[in-house]
Amino acid sequence: MRFLRHLTLTFAFFISLMAHADPIAEQMRINQKRYGIAGQALLIAHNDTVLFRAADGVKIDNVFPVYSLSKLLVSTLIMQLVEQSKIDLDQPASIYVRDLPASWRGITVRQFVNHSSGVPEYFENTVNFLPTAQAVLASLAAKPLNFQPGTSTRYTQTNYLVLTMLLEAQYGKPYAQIAKQRILEPLHMEHTYLGAPSLPKAGVLTAYAGKDGKLIQAEDVAWPDYSYGHAELYLTVDDLFRFVQAVAKGELVSKQTLLQLWQPPLLSTGRPGIFATGWEYGESGQYHHVGHDGGTQVRVRLVYKDTLDGDNYIFIYLTNGSVKNVWSRVLLDSAMAAAAPDQFRQEVLSEKLIAYALGETKTPTVEGIPDLERFINASGYAARENLGLNEAIRVFTLNTTLFPDSANTWDSLAETYQAKGDQVKARQLYEKAHLLSAKSGASK
Repeated sequence: MRFLRHLTLTFAFFISLMAHADPIAEQMRINQKRYGIAGQALLIAHNDTVLFRAADGVKIDNVFPVYSLSKLLVSTLIMQLVEQSKIDLDQPASIYVRDLPASWRGITVRQFVNHSSGVPEYFENTVNFLPTAQAVLASLAAKPLNFQPGTSTRYTQTNYLVLTMLLEAQYGKPYAQIAKQRILEPLHMEHTYLGAPSLPKAGVLTAYAGKDGKLIQAEDVAWPDYSYGHAELYLTVDDLFRFVQAVAKGELVSKQTLLQLWQPPLLSTGRPGIFATGWEYGESGQYHHVGHDGGTQVRVRLVYKDTLDGDNYIFIYLTNGSVKNVWSRVLLDSAMAAAAPDQFRQEVLSEKLIAYALGETKTPTVEGIPDLERFINASGYAARENLGLNEAIRVFTLNTTLFPDSANTWDSLAETYQAKGDQVKARQLYEKAHLLSAKSGASK
């Protein structure tokens, strides 16, 4: 039965591609053409029903490298310990992990899991890894913190190295064994692999990156086993779905605990953080969403309204690289827009602005989006990163048309002209931004 369902979905995907009838399949085709995606797989589910499951350029059961999605396993294991009252997120991690550097001993578990610890990055040399995690910590002991813990966010692999050591101290066994026993085996994730040495001989995708308008094979990093909690995870789209679906159902951590730990993060300064107990947190209209990325190549997002028992979606977008090195956020947002345009209007506008930046469409309708100026400005920077400077200029110019009295809109446009090398135009625009800023300040 499962095999027949697989054939049916694959055939339906092929037909929709040919007829351009299915908006999700059509969006995949657009993404491949725009960004030069090597291979991609997309799975979308709504309230436990799979709406779409297909691959393009690869097979649906291929194993993808998913990089930092590995951190979601560690975060889930940490949340299990919190629920069992075995650790306290607001206690120093040094209570649970021996031999942390002296300047780290007041940093809480929550600050490590949310990348607000300020500890320096250990992953700077992709060739000469130190032999043990303890040696890594010793090598960082004399380095200063990047900022006072809890005051800012800076994503580092070091944070999850410490959390992996915490898990090993709690369970008294290697991390890979913990993850297998507590997550992979109970969920029958039979096509998930921790570390390259465990990979099968066939079915594993090669990772690519874009350089000079072409795809090249991505750098092959020989990660040591102590890195498996923050890198070196490989799996299929179906295995990832099993994991996220189990999380959403409360099978690994109770729904009550999840909703407590997935609150909008705040730093000690009152500014918003990014991670809610290790899951990247955001909002879209009436929906909350949590998830993570694996760099430019992969992203997963669980989207829910109010509670996990209500209206919820799972979006999984996996690629093995693209010519444009497109942000995985751009790809997943486009899938949200195609799957449920009435629910996800912000993502619909993001996709419209990309099409406008590329000259594919006329000026898009932009009503109904809160904080529209900021939203378009962020979209301009996304266009600059993923499409190019000229494309970004179109978006920033649109923002100056809509919000001509905002100094920030002109400043962003000036910055992009400066990056393009047009210093005369940039100077004119900067002067306009400064005049508007002064005028705004004088009126307050």
